[in-house]
Amino acid sequence: MKPVKTTSRAPFILGENRIEAGTRARVEVPTAKLYTHTPLHIPVEVLHGKRDGPVLMVCGAIHGDEINGVEIVRRLLRTSGLRSLRGTLLAVPIVNVFGFLHQSRYLPDRRDLNRCFPGTEKGSLGARIAYLFRTAVLDQATHIIDLHTGAVHRFNLPQIRAELKNPETAAMAEAFGAPIILNASLREGTLRDYADAQGIPVITYEGGEALRFDEVAINSGVRGVLRIMRMLDMLPPDRKKRPAKRGSRRSEVASSSTWMRADTDGILRPIARLGQRVSRNQKLATIADPFGDSESPVISSHAGIVVGMNNLPLVNEGEAIYHVARFDELDDAEKAMDSFRSQYEPLGSEDPLAGHPWDGDLLK
Repeated sequence: MKPVKTTSRAPFILGENRIEAGTRARVEVPTAKLYTHTPLHIPVEVLHGKRDGPVLMVCGAIHGDEINGVEIVRRLLRTSGLRSLRGTLLAVPIVNVFGFLHQSRYLPDRRDLNRCFPGTEKGSLGARIAYLFRTAVLDQATHIIDLHTGAVHRFNLPQIRAELKNPETAAMAEAFGAPIILNASLREGTLRDYADAQGIPVITYEGGEALRFDEVAINSGVRGVLRIMRMLDMLPPDRKKRPAKRGSRRSEVASSSTWMRADTDGILRPIARLGQRVSRNQKLATIADPFGDSESPVISSHAGIVVGMNNLPLVNEGEAIYHVARFDELDDAEKAMDSFRSQYEPLGSEDPLAGHPWDGDLLK
């Protein structure tokens, strides 16, 4: 009689929970209590593969109103390929439970949780939650994908933000497959800043708008996470992967980016679309008073690609209207946008981009 093969991989420990190799478990990390004395928990789904590999943390809603990440994590966890997982996946759909409950970016004390890392045990509410999440979950990760959207009334083109000095981080950013990569400097107090300081490769995915599900941003996010998991050899190669067209690139790195702001207040009438290539001094929008007696243009200060825009037509002087990214090779960036859009071309008579912020003449 042949002996039964057993795995030699050690269990994964999260708090008081022991997750054996080849199993998955949902862990509720105690966070705080409401003033009704109702306890709150950060839910973490732990998938601990039978074979050794990286520990990837994928987290959403560190800003409580950025809900696309919640749906990306949900769909990720329903992926059948996870049965072949190598390494460990820590899936955290909602980090800022307080903000998620109140449909708010912030914590009850109006602090931004993504400015509170690494946190402390005895500081503000934000500092305490950051400390708890960091010590219980984040510090166990070897790689991190942090899922975000634009703020309320701001829509972000699917994009990656990362500090590209770290070769592993740069490889993750490229593998994700968003059309645009912003080589973004680190900001003190953010999850990304803390993880980078610890030598943990980390990228931030931005796509869509707060408090709104966006199918293109969600679909792109799920695909991107799976691509990174394959790059890290956590999942088998994609057998359905189509060969890339010669000379084509999935992503292009922006050298910098700038928000174009309103010079006056009034009613905004946008002209440029999300993902559109624009030239220097091009009119992006007009702002008029309610009676139409005066109009003021919003002008692009440089050539580039529109990677973010304000969706609210009521604007104040100085308000950010269009986010335009610069590129050393703008033609290549335009090709990356074209490649990205081709993934969502109409199927039959249905156009998945119909009514979308970049519906229509995307690249004109």
